[in-house]
This record gives sequence, structure tokens and C-alpha cells, in this order.
Amino acid sequence: MAELHDRFMQEALAQARLAAQMGEVPIGAVVVRGDQVIAAAHNRREIDQDPTAHAELLAVRRAAAALGSWRLEDCTVYVTLEPCSMCAGAMVLARVERCVYGTTDPKGGFVGTLGDLSDHPGLNHRFAVVPGVRAQESAALLKDFFRQLRTRPGKLDGS
Repeated sequence: MAELHDRFMQEALAQARLAAQMGEVPIGAVVVRGDQVIAAAHNRREIDQDPTAHAELLAVRRAAAALGSWRLEDCTVYVTLEPCSMCAGAMVLARVERCVYGTTDPKGGFVGTLGDLSDHPGLNHRFAVVPGVRAQESAALLKDFFRQLRTRPGKLDGS
């Protein structure tokens, strides 16, 4: 399983790099069913001027459209940064089986760091979480992006 996680996280990292090239915070996500990528996305908050345009939310929407069902029961979401409460909530609502993420998010992570919607006893669905897959690479992308951002004029106002 570790080999599969690594392979699909590489695809999420490729999406994150695309986001960085577009001036977006470099977070990427893919939704996988079995051994096939169903959907891929990266952050688009700045491009779309949409606070909900997070990589994993966009990937979940695209996967539901591709499958013709909002139920993603046998799907895994791979994302480079620990999901926030909105994205973790979307995964609960979509009935995903698992979330595999790269690096933790001490300011917004909600599948273990600040809270845990993946295993909340009051919710009607729970999903497995696999943290730390290619964590150093995921963290380095974010650190490099924000380091470069601080040195350019007209920087983003945050993430």
C-alpha cells in the first residue's frame, strides 16, 4: 500500500507545482478509485477569487461529476497538505473511504491537528487517515513558495 500512496502523492505534488506556477498556494489533490485517478485539482482561490476553491474540494467535485454520483465510498483523496475543516467536512459528506496527506497544517488542519472530522463521533460517516506521505516534499513546496512570496512586490495576502 505504501508504494501506491507514494505514487498517487507524486501526482498530487505535480498538481501542487502547477498551482505554484500560477501564483496559487501549492496544494494539490487527486481522487483515486482502485488504482485509477478519477480527478485531479490544485488550489484556485486567487484565480477564481473563491474562498472555497481548495484543491481537495475541487478534486472531490470533479470526481463526483466523473462518477455520476456524490457518493465516493470507495475512493481515496490524496492531498499535499492536511485538509481544513471545510475539506474534511466535504470528505465526510462525500463518504470517502480514506484521506492520505503530505504535511500537517498547524493553522488549519482538521483531520488530526486542530480537530478531527474524519473520526468525529457525532457524524454519520468516518474515513481513514494516512498522514505524512512525502511530507518533507510537500512542506518544502509550501515553504519555498512563501519564502519567494515574501521577496516579491504585490504578494498574496495570506493562505
